[in-house]
Amino acid sequence: MLDPTMHREGEAEILPGRKLTAQVAGVYTAPLDHFVTQAVETLPLSFEGIEGDYHAGHTRRSGGREPWYPRGTEMRNERQLSIVAPDELAMIAERMGLAEVRPEWIGANLLLDGVPMLSMLPAGTMLFFKGGVTLKIDGQNAPCRLSGRSVAEHGRMADQDAGSLLFPKVARRLRGLVAWVEKPGVISAGEEVIVRVPEQWIYRA
Repeated sequence: MLDPTMHREGEAEILPGRKLTAQVAGVYTAPLDHFVTQAVETLPLSFEGIEGDYHAGHTRRSGGREPWYPRGTEMRNERQLSIVAPDELAMIAERMGLAEVRPEWIGANLLLDGVPMLSMLPAGTMLFFKGGVTLKIDGQNAPCRLSGRSVAEHGRMADQDAGSLLFPKVARRLRGLVAWVEKPGVISAGEEVIVRVPEQWIYRA
């Protein structure tokens, strides 16, 4: 029988979907008028994201990541939550000469442990939390100078201007993911997560 995922010359290579398991190593929220987060025990989620969080809302205003819109254009908020991994944060810290980079410093909401190369999970990946919440991955969270400045300040770097510029370079494809709420509920620290990676393909036409 012909395998529909088999790669043939001149056609797109298709990789089958797969399932992984992970654990919530930490949950964080930004209750004030700044993106830096603080650790909490639970994250109550609605369709707007984390209740009372800096990034909550059905919509958001476009910024430098959306050069195709005039800055400040109202658009769907696909960046309701920021997700990072402990091993990737450790790599960033090592590249910046720091003892650590904490999730809070860069505005993370979830620290997810157990997924190799978390930042490389494709758009459309689904996160099913044991408590009932479902999140859907929109894509990678591109590192910026604002987060770099926060890392440099919290890490007490001697040259904070240099640190804010270094972060976007060394954190590329290690900065984690952004996601939106598909099924609301409450996420708790220590909770188990099923990660469903969708079928993938490379479009070359």
